[in-house]
Amino acid sequence: MKYVDVVIDNNTAHTDNLFTYQCEDDSVRVGSKVFVPFTRGDRMKDAYVFRVADRPPEEIKGVRLKSVAGIDPDISLSEEAVETCVWMKAHYLCRYIDAVKCFTPAGKPSKRGKVRTPYKDAVFERNEAKQLTGEQEDAVRGIRPFIEDRLHKVFLIHGVTSSGKTEVYLQLIEECISRGRTAIMLVPEISLTPQTIERFMGRFGPEQIAVLHSKLSLGERYDEWMRIKNGGVKIVIGARSAVFAPLSDIGVIVMDEEHESTYKSDMSPMYDTAEVAIKRAEKHQAVVLLGSATPSLTSSFKAETGEYKKIVLRERFNKTPLPEVRIIDMREELKNGNKSIFSIRLYQEMKRNLEEKKQVILFLNRRGYSTFVSCRSCGYVMRCRECGISLTYHKAQNEAICHYCGFREKVPGLCPACGSKYIRHFGTGTEKVEEAVREIFPEYSVERLDMDTAARKGSIDRILNSFRRGKTDILIGTQLVAKGLDFSNVGLVGIVSADISLNIPDFRSAERTFQLVTQAAGRAGRGDAPGKVLIQSYNPDHYSIISAANHDYESFYRAELAFRKQIGYPPWSDLFRVLLSSEDEQEACDTCRQVAEDFIRCAGKDEERYVFGPKAAPMNKVKGMYRWQLVIKCFPGKREKYSDILNKIKMGINTDRKKKYLISIDINPYSFI
Repeated sequence: MKYVDVVIDNNTAHTDNLFTYQCEDDSVRVGSKVFVPFTRGDRMKDAYVFRVADRPPEEIKGVRLKSVAGIDPDISLSEEAVETCVWMKAHYLCRYIDAVKCFTPAGKPSKRGKVRTPYKDAVFERNEAKQLTGEQEDAVRGIRPFIEDRLHKVFLIHGVTSSGKTEVYLQLIEECISRGRTAIMLVPEISLTPQTIERFMGRFGPEQIAVLHSKLSLGERYDEWMRIKNGGVKIVIGARSAVFAPLSDIGVIVMDEEHESTYKSDMSPMYDTAEVAIKRAEKHQAVVLLGSATPSLTSSFKAETGEYKKIVLRERFNKTPLPEVRIIDMREELKNGNKSIFSIRLYQEMKRNLEEKKQVILFLNRRGYSTFVSCRSCGYVMRCRECGISLTYHKAQNEAICHYCGFREKVPGLCPACGSKYIRHFGTGTEKVEEAVREIFPEYSVERLDMDTAARKGSIDRILNSFRRGKTDILIGTQLVAKGLDFSNVGLVGIVSADISLNIPDFRSAERTFQLVTQAAGRAGRGDAPGKVLIQSYNPDHYSIISAANHDYESFYRAELAFRKQIGYPPWSDLFRVLLSSEDEQEACDTCRQVAEDFIRCAGKDEERYVFGPKAAPMNKVKGMYRWQLVIKCFPGKREKYSDILNKIKMGINTDRKKKYLISIDINPYSFI
């Protein structure tokens, strides 16, 4: 007889504890998925074993225990996965089951026994290991001994765009595979997955590789998870969820474009992919490679303070110089009577490149046609009924759409507030840029890549493949076109407005602007000829834009680090965001105030100066729920204390069956909106 402590698969915070059962099957182990009777009605529930003992715990001796009804023969967690779940619960203040579900497969086996294989039709060319440059060779030589000796270490590979970081990843992964170990390759966007898969299949063969990401069907995800679990593959490729792949003996975890905000989960558990990767790698004695042309400020700071080891690749692998970058002052364009989306210089460069059979990428990190619909007579703005924010106009549907909850509404012919006919759409999105480009260059092929055109399965692959093969002359897109794409014939990148991310109410706005501009600029000149980048801006003197134009990460890093130190923001601290949501705004406000008071009482009056709020969230209403928030600044040495206090407050709220509000806690979120 064994005694097991299990986590019940139950979607409520009331049962977020370990429950003890007796088990007659001695094969049960930590990580087993079991079936147990639960609640007074003994409804059968899935559960996961977190502890196994030969005797019942002292505190429940004499209590009549229920018995495990059975063990799932197919699905289980490793002991390392269970340990990581326990760590995630403490580190991210999430429920046990939320962490467990990161490690377990979605979907079910096929009733017909058919194996569903994503990317089975992927077209790839066999490629051998390339001759490394001196810098690449130094990087591989510096990392290889840690793989050979099974030593855990985190490396930050800071390489300019097109410096050959991927070839470094490939050769180090090959080293792992040759030693019988496994590897995880993470990319920030699903749009980058096909390109990465083709390259990896060309090097290692399709039978060695599995894919995990949210755009796969549930059946595909289940079958890929089982292939990995059963030891059928050596390499897993995917977006952030692939960090939980059930591989054994992991040798290396790679996070390409490590600075991207998509690596931070915005739903429970609100995990940071890099932190999870490092935690898993510690257990496996594995190497973590964090790669970027624009490393996050936090990662660079950790490298500077010795927590990570930094490796720098300063030259492009083909020796092509970095693209020439010019900043265009759009204020001057306006003074000279140019009210177009495009400056005169951008139009001229687009025309020249197209005539020379070069491709053009236009980047604007805002989708839709226009950013809002307003009445020029009375000032009325169309807003979402559920969220209260301004709606974005989409011309193709002739609708105003909320980009948060999906609410949509036809644009009226007359202003609903004053009856005026002067209701118009204002601002610029990718849809409007596409329309303007088609009017100016009707003889050239144009495609748009954003969340609207990428919604249908397979559309991202189709758009990118068309551009890769040269069938598309001009590609217009949001940040989907700025991340990691490698096209050799791009002669010009035009950044239509570099100011959009600067105007976001967030302390990271300058960092995001620098990263987006640098990454977008890096798509130019990746072939044999140098490229050109034009940055249109109404803030041409901002240090983030000037540093990006000069390819000068160091000056940006120093300026931004000094600014962050002055205000005590990451990487000098952690920020806890506590969000209260309710259909009743007063209730959200009152509960948020109560949380603040409880925290200060437990933490001490001296900590009050680090508590900001309560105040209405910038997006005060989302999907019919009013939102109030606290932001708590946590300096080094206090995270565990703050986490314990907030976890107790959260547990008290979640066990209140009368409550009509929700609480969520996010540590170092990438958005405070």
